[in-house]
Formats: sequence, C-alpha cells, structure tokens
Amino acid sequence: MSKKIEVVLAMDIGGTYTKIGLVEKDGTIRGKRVFSTGSKHSFQGFVLNLEEEVALLCATMKDKIKIVAIGIGAPNANCFTGQMEHPPNFKWGDVIPISETISSLFKLPVVIANDANAAAVGEHVYGMAKNMKHFVVLTLGTGLGSGIVVDGKLVTGANGMAGELGHVSVDPKGRSCNCGLKGCLETYASVTGIKRTVFELLSELNEESSLRRISYESLTGEIISEQALKGDVIALKAFEITGELLGSKLADTVAHLDPEAFILTGGLSKAGDILLGPVVRNLEKNLFAAYKGKVKVYLSPTESSDAILGPAALVWQERR
Repeated sequence: MSKKIEVVLAMDIGGTYTKIGLVEKDGTIRGKRVFSTGSKHSFQGFVLNLEEEVALLCATMKDKIKIVAIGIGAPNANCFTGQMEHPPNFKWGDVIPISETISSLFKLPVVIANDANAAAVGEHVYGMAKNMKHFVVLTLGTGLGSGIVVDGKLVTGANGMAGELGHVSVDPKGRSCNCGLKGCLETYASVTGIKRTVFELLSELNEESSLRRISYESLTGEIISEQALKGDVIALKAFEITGELLGSKLADTVAHLDPEAFILTGGLSKAGDILLGPVVRNLEKNLFAAYKGKVKVYLSPTESSDAILGPAALVWQERR
C-alpha cells in the first residue's frame, strides 16, 4: 500500500467567498473548492456548509491523502485566542469561536490568523516575498486587510490584532464603515469602496458610462476593471481616486515601517496597472524624501482561488 500524501486543509474565509483546499508542504494544491461564505447569515449555517464542502473536496482522494492539520485565514481572527473578534463585514456575532468549532468538527489541530496575516506568510513562504525581510501585504477584497512582516517575522502585536491598515482614517467625517468608525481606508480602497466611489461619480458627473446600466448589487470589481480597461471615464476616475487615497496611506505606512515593498492581492488588485499606476504615483508624491524611490509596489500573481496558500503556510511553518 502506497504511503499517503500529507496535506493541510487550508481555509480562506472572506466576506463574500470562502476558499478551501488541500495543500502539500511544497505548496502543491491537491484540490480546491469555493463557496459562498454567508457572512450576513448565521455562523452555524457556515459550519454546516463547510462540513459539506470539505466532504466533497476529500471525496475523490480520501485514500490518497492524510490531513495533518487545518490552517485558517479569517477577517479579524486573533491568533492568540482562536476567535474572530468584531469582524466588521460579518453578522456572525461579536466574538466567534472559529478555531475551537472547526477543530472540534474535524478532530484536527487548527492554526489561525487574520486573513491578511496569513496572506503575508503565504507570500513569504511560496510567493514573491521569498527573499524579502521587510514587506507589507494588502488584501483588497470585500474589505482591506494587511499583513506586516518585519525582519522576516510576522507582526502580530500585543493582542494578536496588528496590521489593521484598512481601519486607518482617510477622513474622520467620511464614509461610514461597518466597524463603527468613519472614513476608514477600506471604505475607499476595496471592492466595496470602489463600488461606492463609482456610484458617487455617476451621481455627480454627466459623462456617458456603461456602468449606469448596472445596479449596485450587480456591480463587481471585475466589471469596474473591465470597463476601465475599455476606457470608461467613470471607471477610470474611480481607480484614480482609489489609487490616490491608497497611495497616500501607504506613504504613511512607510514612515512607520520602512518596508522593502508592498504586495497587493485580492480582487481589486486584478485591475493591474490601472490600479498600480495611481497607487505608485501617489505613494511617491507623499513620501518623506529619505524614502523616495526606495519602496516597491507589486501586484501578486497569485490567483484569487489560491488564497489558501497563506493558511497552509501558517501550518507548515509551525510544523518545521
């Protein structure tokens, strides 16, 4: 009988979708699935869906693999307590015992981190940050998460919640955020944020735009990106505004951390140079002179569905 392949059951829990997969130590993905998170419904409903999806994932290879542990990346996940604490884009409650619940469900040890922290570890182990010691990963999805690595080590902070760049203030009197504050960066520089920007521009400007024929609920980051690539004036303006705000806040982050690079991941990053251009211009514009020309901004080539590599890396790194 051939030896079973050891894998991690990796989970990336997002505000819209959850990705799960089976990942070997070298980063080989043996299988993956994507399903709706149901963040506006109950946590119990999510757990039932997760159990079903994992069963479907493992069904075709249960005799070939051995799951050694579970790695989880989730918004506002505290690596010390194993809980999601006050996640702003979820209706699951204020404190969700996600690590304990999933460990009990599958009878396996769990390693958990904030989703963006997991993404940072994934980039460090498998991605474009392999040779970096000082960098910041930003996940631009439903919200905006960030993971900070300094001197080759993930920064977790005193309470396990370091790296919430999505909730630094762009404008104290600005847009209301689901976290309860106003003017948070993620209300502007995320898929949700750019949708809000598009609809503000549609109401303020008279320019013809194909985006006028799409409802808010139907609009996606992909659609905005596609229209920007086609030269849609409103879409291009929305990316310019997004890049201006994001670039200026990255400049503030440089003053704190002096990183080698920022790595942008998530749905909004798939816009490519349409996003990268204004981000880099406004980063350089707002940098203290000593940092100018020294900090790079990259778009991660990792596919959205491969976000499971971060949670997998959490486990494999701990098992060294």
